[in-house]
Amino acid sequence: MSARESHRIKEAEKKRVLDEFARQRRARKALEALEQDNFHEDPHADLVMSKKLPKFYDNLENNRSKKTKRKGADYYKAKYRKNFIQLLEEEKIYRPEAPNYFSAQASPSNLPPRHFCAVCGDFSNYTCTACGTRYCSIRCLGTHQDTRCLKWTA
Repeated sequence: MSARESHRIKEAEKKRVLDEFARQRRARKALEALEQDNFHEDPHADLVMSKKLPKFYDNLENNRSKKTKRKGADYYKAKYRKNFIQLLEEEKIYRPEAPNYFSAQASPSNLPPRHFCAVCGDFSNYTCTACGTRYCSIRCLGTHQDTRCLKWTA
């Protein structure tokens, strides 16, 4: 070895390099973790306001006319809100012949797939040698190596 060796080359030799199967398994596990995070329903949906809280707008309402307020469409929309799974089930039951979420398909693209930077989301031209994650610049590579690269092992 020469006396003048690049620090980057020394660091690259120390890194663990994953094969393609390990990279795919790691990406699948990361997607499964994200899907599990997304599955939860709204934690604030069943929140009930306490009646002991002070009412700051009482005086304003008393000064207005004494008409009773009717509940509008927005009230019922909020009260009977449906989650995504319920909407899909209704769509399957009530409109099975119409194009829907399950029947929509598009042909594969003729263009090559785009690659995006895992750090900033910009177009990327480079791939991490250790884990295969895409990045667009040296700055994003530094961020990736400091915070993301091989932190979650497969």
